[in-house]
Amino acid sequence: MTLITIDRVSRFFNDPKRKSAVKALDDISLKVGRNEFLCLLGPSGCGKSTLLNMIAGFDKPTSGTVSVGGQLVSAPGSDRGFVFQQPTLMPWLTIWENVAFHLTMRGMDKRESRDKAQRFIDMVRLTGFENHFPSELSGGMNQRVGIARALLMNPEVILMDEPFGALDEQTRMEMHGELVRIWRESQSTIVFVTHGIDESLALGTHVAVMSARPGRIRELIEVDLPRPRDPTGPQFNDYKRHILSLLRPEETLGVAA
Repeated sequence: MTLITIDRVSRFFNDPKRKSAVKALDDISLKVGRNEFLCLLGPSGCGKSTLLNMIAGFDKPTSGTVSVGGQLVSAPGSDRGFVFQQPTLMPWLTIWENVAFHLTMRGMDKRESRDKAQRFIDMVRLTGFENHFPSELSGGMNQRVGIARALLMNPEVILMDEPFGALDEQTRMEMHGELVRIWRESQSTIVFVTHGIDESLALGTHVAVMSARPGRIRELIEVDLPRPRDPTGPQFNDYKRHILSLLRPEETLGVAA
């Protein structure tokens, strides 16, 4: 069942210095099924984050429409959780208070807020760190806090904008495994922005490969690999070679043809 529909979306930004409009996205059409894990993959500046922000309701298309659950997206909503590149935690709050922040803002009783937060703290395997402050945790652990905070809202869709980009390779691989486990347990639909081919293939049920600006969908690839995925395996590397061919500059592709 389709949960997210992006229908012929284009986005222009005004550039006062150039005295012209810059086309960031060009006629994007894409469907994301319920419980899928879609990775948006492409070079820097191709509009991946812009597209993610439109699904979140932080930005709007110049033309075309974005809908979630059959409803047009016009603003942020509780049906969509967002995990940013940086955890954006409040350093003066403890971990459980950061996770439960939205509940506290809505006036929920402190005990009830903590009980609700605990389930997601446990899910991201931070049990025992509830009363620590963000400065006392590693970067990977703080990203888990951000994921728990997004999950607590029980969203249908979790949107993630290169959340592991600042992590070292070993921590990133560990977080990949944890995120797949959390995705399965929560039964959410995830849209994940990345510029890493290996990361997209380690995580995604589907990979949407985007062109350089203006961003277009070069190909939507269904990734049929068993989990956990072996980045040294022949099938993984077949996918990787195909994606690399799609990411080559289009003018080069034209010459080769």
